[in-house]
Amino acid sequence: MKRKNTIFSKLYVVLCLAFFYLPILVTMIFSFNSSKSLTRFTGFSLRWYGELINNMEISKAVYVSVTVAILATVISTVLGTITAIGFSKSRKVLKEMVLTINNFPILNPEIVTAIGLMLLFSSLGMTKGYLTMLLAHIAFCTPYVITSVYPKVRSLDPNLANAAMDLGATPYQALTKVIVPMIKEGIFAGALLAFTMSFDDFVISYFVSGNGVKNISIVVYNMTKRINPTINALSTIVILVIVLVMVFANVLPKLLEKHASKHAKKIQRVIALLLVFALGFGLIKCGGSAAENHVLKVYNAGEYMDLDLLTQFEQEYNCTVVYETFESNEMMYTKVSSGDSYDVLIPSDYMIERLMKEKRLQKIDRSAITNFDQLDPACVGMDFDPNNDYSIPYFWGTVGLVYNKNNVSKQDLEKEGWNILLDQKYNNHIYIYDSERDSFMMAFKALGYSMNTNDEKEIDAAYKWLCKVNNTMRPVYVTDEIIDNMVNGVKDIGQVYSGDAAYILSENPDMGYYCPKQGTNIWSDAMVIPKNAANPELAHKFINYMISYDPAYTNAEEYGYTSPNLEVSRDLTAEGGLFCGNEAYTSRTGYDKDEIFHDNEFLRQRLSELWIKVKAGGDGS
Repeated sequence: MKRKNTIFSKLYVVLCLAFFYLPILVTMIFSFNSSKSLTRFTGFSLRWYGELINNMEISKAVYVSVTVAILATVISTVLGTITAIGFSKSRKVLKEMVLTINNFPILNPEIVTAIGLMLLFSSLGMTKGYLTMLLAHIAFCTPYVITSVYPKVRSLDPNLANAAMDLGATPYQALTKVIVPMIKEGIFAGALLAFTMSFDDFVISYFVSGNGVKNISIVVYNMTKRINPTINALSTIVILVIVLVMVFANVLPKLLEKHASKHAKKIQRVIALLLVFALGFGLIKCGGSAAENHVLKVYNAGEYMDLDLLTQFEQEYNCTVVYETFESNEMMYTKVSSGDSYDVLIPSDYMIERLMKEKRLQKIDRSAITNFDQLDPACVGMDFDPNNDYSIPYFWGTVGLVYNKNNVSKQDLEKEGWNILLDQKYNNHIYIYDSERDSFMMAFKALGYSMNTNDEKEIDAAYKWLCKVNNTMRPVYVTDEIIDNMVNGVKDIGQVYSGDAAYILSENPDMGYYCPKQGTNIWSDAMVIPKNAANPELAHKFINYMISYDPAYTNAEEYGYTSPNLEVSRDLTAEGGLFCGNEAYTSRTGYDKDEIFHDNEFLRQRLSELWIKVKAGGDGS
């Protein structure tokens, strides 16, 4: 019996270790993959490490992450230790009250803390950047240090410091020679926890950063928007560095203890001074970058622009481009509405409509957009901005179905349209994009309704349709992982954006793309200039540059979305072009039932509520 328990215990440990460390091992293996695939190993290569080395954005992010983490650790450790020691001399009521308050940042959801700090910095008129990120990290790291150090302080004999001072020690000497050495384990634990929390943070950093300042977490998150194996190479390096740091942290104290000498202590002090100098220099450098003249601040969705174009623009117009990215239109709106200033935003159609309604945009000076006549007439003058007074197209496309031509009948698609998602032949072989807007769009179109309807009966009918799909077809709800999965043919049908479909079709010739005749979402992302833009003249030059032939061609070739530049689209789909014969690249026109999303607060909230119920298995009765 005892032996069985032993075997079970060992098996349990092995399974736990496999659960935690196998994903890390897979990431490290695929960092050496020769192709873009994140699930299929096609051969050994150092390609992604080469791209990582040449990526200046990642280099800057590593510097920001390391310096912020070290500075935040040092400062929060000092503040937290002093505070914890001070508690020992405080009254019980005051002590308990402060400790309770100290627990709030720890127990608070990070998103709440992030928005609170963002609003605080905005109300103080502070420009978001390196300094605001550092202050935010100090703010949320200090409570963890206090929590780690205070139990050690409580365990001390309260008379030790008094005894030391009775023997002639000054208060400072009593602190540094008596108290600190006896609580050093708690201080070290607090410092290690602070460093880990700071280095690993994403949510708070995302909301309080600006002026192109990004840490590793933000850069990695942006990489996940599309297939980018560089993320595997970066993750592998970070893992190896962490392992080396842990080994160093465990071995160094033993070596110093074994070989302690006056010279060793002097060397430590010199290294510490050099480190402080380097970090201080970096802080000044990063903080001063925001004060540069002739700076253009661009805010775009993640993994949605070839960054070489920014370098070319900087060289051509002798300026500095500060490029930031957002996860969603809603997250972008949160930052913009809080007072953050940008020169160019690239949101989607419905969000542009909202910004126009709230008078947050300035009119485009069309005389400065000399390349406007190069735009495809099909993507100009859309409903949300019929005269293009406030917006200039960036990318546009459709939402449709990618399907495996070997397993899915084209006749079924043409006959059933969106209702093919209810065809039992494809049960358990469907991907649906995890977006209430796009999913309800399918339902509305399948039922013959407008996707901008406010009619409760039509909304309820669409809800029941989606519930039926969920409960009878067992679809898998996905986001950007659908790209790689469909390339590898994991499912037979998947709801995707046309740009992602273009990439899937280029990688897997067995895949096709179909937009049902019942209608679909014609989406448009466009460049706009906020009212509080600091450099509108340069913003116009940037917009004009991005729609010119060469930049538009490079951008479309890299990301697969339909370019607004008509000549670019023709060349890419012509014989010998990258998307020749690719039915997903060219956005369709002439279908009366196709629509764009409009800004509709009632519909947005209602669909959000119902979408949660759909995925939870709502009965739809």
